[in-house]
Amino acid sequence: MPQISDIAPDFILPRDGSGEIQLSALRPAPVVLFFYPRDDTAGCTKEARAFTALLPEFQAAGVTVLGISKDSISKHIKFRDKHDLGMPLLSDEASETCEAYGVWKQKSMYGKTFFGIERSTFLIGGDGRIAQVWRKVKVPGHAEQVLEAAKAL
Repeated sequence: MPQISDIAPDFILPRDGSGEIQLSALRPAPVVLFFYPRDDTAGCTKEARAFTALLPEFQAAGVTVLGISKDSISKHIKFRDKHDLGMPLLSDEASETCEAYGVWKQKSMYGKTFFGIERSTFLIGGDGRIAQVWRKVKVPGHAEQVLEAAKAL
């Protein structure tokens, strides 16, 4: 599980629309990676919309914002279009990136256990090192907190 000051695990993932994004190719720009459980659920929609609302401020600070879940590209496109989301949504259907970042966790709900993404955000500096980590994210106010940390880089 990566920690603050570790080099962020690199990846190449397909994105909504077309093409792929490789994390290391974005350097020297800082990057926000927010991992979320599922497209078009209440909490995930609120989180993605909050990051979208602040996207101009992230961009003004030179920060790239990326959302990652295990949902397919076609689901990402529907989610993006339905909620007018502004950042790329990356598909990690094989969960390799989720596992590399330690966000693929055993969870339980209503007495049943299952594996899923633990809502988490990573702020990666322009040097490719993890500058900040938020795990078990609570959505209200989170995007604003990440923006403040990104501006402080």
